[in-house]
Amino acid sequence: MIHHAKFNIGQIVKHRIYPFRGVIFDVDPEFANTDEWYESIPAESRPRKDQPFYHLYAENEDTEYVAYVSEQNLLPDDSEEPLRHPLIDEMFVRRNDIYVVRDDTSH
Repeated sequence: MIHHAKFNIGQIVKHRIYPFRGVIFDVDPEFANTDEWYESIPAESRPRKDQPFYHLYAENEDTEYVAYVSEQNLLPDDSEEPLRHPLIDEMFVRRNDIYVVRDDTSH
């Protein structure tokens, strides 16, 4: 069964449990990472594989990184705080409170 993604590319989201947020730059309709990655998540908090998973340019108080997060663990971020991840500007342009994929063909 294919699930439709609740969040969109360019949307700012935050993790439901952990203190990080980010912008979505890719979506997998269901889990598409390694079994090793999946097994590294504690069993009691391991998400289902049959849901969308999101690739984020993520950041917390200390650092910026790329995260892979299940839909069940994400919430919309409405803080309106800008993100500082250095890769965001390579892919997106900020418009209001969302990030829009750059169209570098229109110079």
